[in-house]
Amino acid sequence: MILLWVLVIPALTLSVLAYRGEAARIRYIKRTLPEPDTGEFPPATVIVPVKGEDDGLKENLAALATLDYPDHELIVAARTPGDVPDGVLPPKAKVVYAGAAGEDSSEKIGNLLAAIAASRVESGIYAFADSDGCVPPGWLRALAAPLRRKEVGASTGYRWYIPRRPDFWSLLRGAWNAVIAGSFGPGPNGFLWGGAMAIRKQVFEEARVAEYWAGAVSDDYQLARAVLDAGLEIAYAPGAMVASLDRIGPRELFSWVRRQMVLTRVHAPRLWRTALLAHVIYCGAMVASAAAALAGWMPAILLLGAQIGLGVGKALVRSRTVRLCFPGYRDWFRRYAWMEVMLAPVATWLWLYSLLASTASNTIEWRGRTYRLERPPSRARLATLRTGCHNQTLRGCGKPNENAVD
Repeated sequence: MILLWVLVIPALTLSVLAYRGEAARIRYIKRTLPEPDTGEFPPATVIVPVKGEDDGLKENLAALATLDYPDHELIVAARTPGDVPDGVLPPKAKVVYAGAAGEDSSEKIGNLLAAIAASRVESGIYAFADSDGCVPPGWLRALAAPLRRKEVGASTGYRWYIPRRPDFWSLLRGAWNAVIAGSFGPGPNGFLWGGAMAIRKQVFEEARVAEYWAGAVSDDYQLARAVLDAGLEIAYAPGAMVASLDRIGPRELFSWVRRQMVLTRVHAPRLWRTALLAHVIYCGAMVASAAAALAGWMPAILLLGAQIGLGVGKALVRSRTVRLCFPGYRDWFRRYAWMEVMLAPVATWLWLYSLLASTASNTIEWRGRTYRLERPPSRARLATLRTGCHNQTLRGCGKPNENAVD
């Protein structure tokens, strides 16, 4: 009984405190989103690495080429010409091939550095996107706006999974991912996401981001580290939220969540330890409550219900908040978001699995290559080179098809 209360009280306390954070996020997003920023914007370079064939890749790149921004260039970066499928490039896109440069770093970082070296001189902002994300027209404006503040070194959006024909595993991934999305908010943020991040060119050079990337696998964790070490802040840009439309199977899901947590354990160990402790408490409290109920102490059923209810409630608040960032996907949220919300308790256990599984090895597979991460992170190294590309399949981008969510 003592163990029950030792676990349940912290679990309920953490859940209640999380609601306070959600309220602040809602106010921030509502304040930030209403109208597009029409102020002055410096020229920008948008860089997107490409690795092989993806359904919807052409539409994703077209969206990046036609952003609502006064002056920007799009650079598509790849290791070799064979990594860029035929017929996907927008007319004005610049293509850069990194070749074998940067073999001590991840292939993605090598591609990014090659693109930066080839960017035009007049660009004052570097923005980075992923090829599997569907960006809204105001994506770059949203990322560039916070960079006007001197204390802000980089800005970030994040992704939300919106599979057009959802299944259990795709919705479970969305429920798992929503926890991370819910960690971004007003004030300084501790990390950023590589599929929607921007940095002033001057800060990139003065913070020596290229040096932080040397020998590393994760571009976003290392860029965040460089910015924070320079004494600058990371700002969250809700208008830069990206829709990810792909689906996933069980094997890919378990591999994916483990990879995310291996990267976090190596690059942000304090964040990883905090997440592990929280989820040990959450899951331990559920087990202790269920065990007490099975032993005949009926009030434990109420305690278990309170834990599950608070978790579902947090997921519901997050879902209702983030849909403000995706006005073009109202039908999807209306039809499917409730399913994702109800999977929140299952996602809590998936979180515990991903955190524990990440302790088994520092080796990850990422877009056809195997990497062994070493600490310090700047000494991560390529363990094995494999042929092929990633196994995710995208379903398209741009304005959602009205029949796509049937």
